[in-house]
Amino acid sequence: MSTTVPGDAPNRELRERDALAAEAEDAFVDGDRTYAPGTARSAFQHRTFRTVYLGAFASNIGTWMQNVVLGALAWNLTGSGVFVGIMTAAQLGPLLVFSVVGGMLADNFDRKKTLIVLSIQQAVFSLLLALVTIPENPSRTLMVLTVLCIGIGNALYAPIFSAVVPILVPRRDIAGAISLNSVQMNASRVIGPVIGTTIYAAMGPSAVFVVNAASFVAVIVSLLWVTLPDPVATGGHGLHRLLEGFEVAKVDRVVRQCLLVIFVFSFLCLPFITQMPKIAGDHLAIDAKSSAYGVLYACFGIGAVVGALSIGTVFAGKSKARMTRISLVGFAVMLAVFGALRSATPAYVVILVVGCVYFAVITSLSTVLQEDLDDAVRGSVMALWIMGFGGTVPFGGLAGGKAMEAFGIFPVLLAGAVVALALAWFADLRPTRKSTTA
Repeated sequence: MSTTVPGDAPNRELRERDALAAEAEDAFVDGDRTYAPGTARSAFQHRTFRTVYLGAFASNIGTWMQNVVLGALAWNLTGSGVFVGIMTAAQLGPLLVFSVVGGMLADNFDRKKTLIVLSIQQAVFSLLLALVTIPENPSRTLMVLTVLCIGIGNALYAPIFSAVVPILVPRRDIAGAISLNSVQMNASRVIGPVIGTTIYAAMGPSAVFVVNAASFVAVIVSLLWVTLPDPVATGGHGLHRLLEGFEVAKVDRVVRQCLLVIFVFSFLCLPFITQMPKIAGDHLAIDAKSSAYGVLYACFGIGAVVGALSIGTVFAGKSKARMTRISLVGFAVMLAVFGALRSATPAYVVILVVGCVYFAVITSLSTVLQEDLDDAVRGSVMALWIMGFGGTVPFGGLAGGKAMEAFGIFPVLLAGAVVALALAWFADLRPTRKSTTA
């Protein structure tokens, strides 16, 4: 499937052999059990992965505490949906521009040092955000600029971390590692808002931003405890290294299809996520400020956790290319059902299933993309994935919101369901042979 880089395969095999020997020794000394390759349990056995994973989980909880409180603060200060949109764009918009740079950094520089520096950068600007928001009427401009700096740091950080996760385990356990990484991403979306809103109500927004800054200590310490493999040299320089992900996508059909699917899916099928308050209020008679809305969003997050975890457990032995197609069909059906609902009671169950199949799609698709990807270009390709997965969502939500005002909620969600079905037909992600270069 992947573009072959001379010297990468032997280096990878040597690293895997050393890693397996170390894990065997750990299992002997600690009495660890061995699990089926490719499962979440098998991936979690590897100490380096486990250490980095838990540090990232703690840090992401802090990030989602900050994210949800930023949206609430922006609304409470202005009552303007436009300003809330501006804040969201400042948070996530940099993913569209700076992810490619982050991918280049991942494939050329010491990943451990770079991740630590970017973690410190985000922590410092989170502390600055806490200072900016101390006044009752803080400067909107300073808020946006500070959040933009945090967003740029995240846009550089995300591709590097995404490139690191799969190389912390042998290739046989990549699927399990990706599944667990998806779980922590979604579990933090559930846990973070609960803690963040509680602190916000009791102590104000600045306290939340200080706690988020402190949460970066967890990932910094975890990185200091481990050794990460060095990037694999490919001989490329300058602009070639910056655009290497595009070159891989150009020659590799499966990589190209995975990236096309995530861009289209995120932009056209996911507006319901950013428009959830509108859907809840207009269709389900649920006030976005009520605890009932919190439960609705929590059901979605829990479903996403279950969907991600299922790919590394129940469906660990299944073809991820096939699971992507099946999950897209399931997502299309459940999104249409959710759009048709006019009652709150069934919506809790339906949105849980929507979240489940949604992240079954994401986790399966990410696994297909990464399983056979050469380590030398992993960062550059994952930068494009981050652009599609994160960078397009706020703009798709903005377009979806305008479409809902013009045509209504159900037609927009139904259109998203139709697009998902079309992607299920398009996404033939089976490699024509084990390794393809054209």
